[in-house]
Formats: sequence, C-alpha cells, structure tokens
Amino acid sequence: MEKTTKVLMKRYELGRLLGQGTFGKVYYGKSKITNQSVAIKMIDKDKVIRNEQADNIIREISIMRLIKHPNVIQLFEVMASKGKIYFVIEYAKGGELFEKVAKGKLKEEVAHKYFKQLVSAVDFCHSRGVYHRDIKPENILLDENENLKVSDFGLSAFAESKRQDGLLHTTCGTPAYVAPEVIKRKGYDGAKADIWSCGVVLFVLLAGYVPFNDTNLMEMYKKVSKGDFKCPNWFPKNVKKLMCKMLDPNPDTRISIDKIKRCSWFKYGANGRQKKDEGENKTTLSCVTTNPSDQRDETRSDDLEVEAKEEPVVPVSINAFDIISLSSGFNLCGIFEDSFKKREAKFTSRQPASVIISRLEEIAKRLKLKIKKRAAGLLKLERVDEGRKGNLAIDAEIFEVTPFFHLVEVKKSNGDTLEYHKILNEDIRPALQDIVWVWQGELHEQSEQQQQSQS
Repeated sequence: MEKTTKVLMKRYELGRLLGQGTFGKVYYGKSKITNQSVAIKMIDKDKVIRNEQADNIIREISIMRLIKHPNVIQLFEVMASKGKIYFVIEYAKGGELFEKVAKGKLKEEVAHKYFKQLVSAVDFCHSRGVYHRDIKPENILLDENENLKVSDFGLSAFAESKRQDGLLHTTCGTPAYVAPEVIKRKGYDGAKADIWSCGVVLFVLLAGYVPFNDTNLMEMYKKVSKGDFKCPNWFPKNVKKLMCKMLDPNPDTRISIDKIKRCSWFKYGANGRQKKDEGENKTTLSCVTTNPSDQRDETRSDDLEVEAKEEPVVPVSINAFDIISLSSGFNLCGIFEDSFKKREAKFTSRQPASVIISRLEEIAKRLKLKIKKRAAGLLKLERVDEGRKGNLAIDAEIFEVTPFFHLVEVKKSNGDTLEYHKILNEDIRPALQDIVWVWQGELHEQSEQQQQSQS
C-alpha cells in the first residue's frame, strides 16, 4: 500500500520530525513548487495566546525578517491556519553545533572557522539593533557545507526594547552561557551580553566543556559573577588573552566586537602564531590592555562619539523579492488579529527619500516630537512627555526600490497603541497625503473593486 504524503497549504510536503519546543514542533519539508528542502516550525496558536506570548512570536518573525545574513537561519515564509502558525525556514542539514561539541573539543582550525562566522552573524545582528540573548551551541546550526547558522530568536530583543536608562532588563538566557550583568538584574547592554555568550561558546569549542560549571546553580552563578574560570593548557596563548577579555565580568571593560576582529587569533587562527614568529603585524597581535581603566575611558569616549555624531539617513535598498517579504508573505495581521495590525502601517511614494524625510521632520516639529536620525533609513519620533504606557515612540524606516520609488514602514516601538493609532490616522496620514502613492491595503482594495466592477 502506497504511503500518503501530508501536504501543508498545498505548498509543502511534510516529512520527519526534526525537533520539539515549548509551543510546537519542527518538521522537515519540501516545496512542491521548487523542490527545495526546508524546515517547518509549527506553533500552537492557543498555547501562545494562553501563555501571553503573542508579542514574542511577532517580534521573532520581525527579527528573522530583518536579519538576512549568510550565517543566520533564513525565514522564507510565515503562514497561519485557525489553530497553527507556520514558520518556513532554511533547512540546516548538519544539525546542531551542540552535537559536535558533545563528542569533545574541536580542532583549532574548525573552532576558528565557526567562531569567525558566529562573530560575523552577531555583529550583523547588532548593526540592525537586534540582540540575540541566548547564544549557545544548541541554537547554532550547521548547513550541508559545515557553515554556521545562528537560529532561535525567540528570546531576542530590539534596541527599541531598552528602557530610558538605555539598558535591557529582562532576565533570560541559559545559565552556563549568560553574562553576569544579566544575572544581577540591574540592567544590561544586549551587545555586551552577547559578546560574553560568544566567549563561552569559543571556550566550549576549544575545550569540549563549559568554563563555568557546578552542580549547585548558585555556586555556578558566583563563578560567573567573578569571571572565575581557567583555560586548559592546550589553549594557545593568544586565545587565552582573547578569552579573558571576552569573559571579563565587568561589561564596561569587556572587549568589543571591533577589537575582537583585530586580534591575531581571530584574523589568522593557528597561522597567527607563525606570523608572529615571522615578525609580522606585531602591533596588532595583542588584545590585552595593560590598564583596564584606560580601556574603560576609551570605551566610554567611543560611545559618546557615536551618540554625538548624526549619521545621514540613507534608505535601505530593496528589490522585488524584499517587497514581497515585507507584504503578503509576511503579513502578520491574520496571525493574531487584534495584536499587530494596529502597530504597523506601510506606504509607497514616488518622491525621493529627502522629500519623505523632510515631511516627517515637519510632522515631528508640529506635534512637538523629538526626532532621531539613524543610519540605514531609520527615523525615530518620540514624545517628550510620558503617556499612559510610557513615552510614545514611532519608527519610520525607508526602503529604496529605485531612487524615486520608496517603501516606508511606520510602526509603534513604544508607548500606548491607541495614542499611536490616533496620531497615525489624524496627523501622520493626512500630512503625508500628497506624497503617498498608496497605503498598504488600499491597493488590494482597489484591485478587488476593479474585479467586482468588471464582473
């Protein structure tokens, strides 16, 4: 008797179970259109709603849509039925990195390759204002070519999630990999916490075990808080130096990703020692700062310089496939009907980016909103006075299709949804009327009306 293959949404053939999580299961799948192998994450909608995790699911989708990097698992499509949400994601044939390190330490050249790819992925996430917050070998996959893929953004946070003190406050992560400042619950920098976790992963790759371990969880936390660990004697000297800088319990003096990239072992791996013997790059091989206070001052100076420097707002270039990913395939309104559709609006414009930016500045001035310009086409409009749910903040991100055709995404990033909805409909939309070609949804409505009139 021939076995019947289960087909999802008439588009994907479902295969074996790959894994299981809190809210659902992950299956192997294959596209009936392209024959491409994919992984399909099925999430139980009722469980998500009962556990009040709808916002987290929406954030995870938004983050995965935003992060397009060769070392990050790609999200192809999001679909939903009455009871399920389906993430169609890149299939990593090599499985979890954890399966490799569970067998013991890796060769130095293999660990070096994975670490470089991990840092590249995390650096890109940070450049887009995303902090992973749960970096560990179980959340790192490998493709068929043994290339690393960071996955599972369920605990991730946007930069906009920071409170007024500029820090994140949600305690999350895996005990053996979490940074000491996260445990202390006094607020933390998401980027620096990720760097700590990357340091733990590097240690595990080269040692085959975690640097902080104890049968008593509180004792382990004490070791983490003090940075109390010891490198095995087979660690190269420059790796030990790098490790000490990444697993620095003081986030103010912890090494940055830019400085990690300048370290000899990061750049050359095992070959770095040979190059040092040959006398090359003597000034860039050391990662250690002799005076920690000097590094702290230097770090703070760099941060102030970044804050003070206003970067030009340059729209992100996108193509037709990106437009599709920003619209129908990733339309989240149908997933949680009452939770997302009020927070986001999109419109297209045939005006250059400078005109759109100028108009948004005029709106902000009239409404007495602070406006912050960020790189990559992002503007943030914020109320000075605090509302019912904190200070209202609205993000406007500009995507360039052509120099004279742009897609603009307007969404609430903080504050009260009703207040945002009122400003969007009563102030922003009317003020943009003469430069908007069409708002999201209107084009679909026009098309339906035309079809009805023709029939």
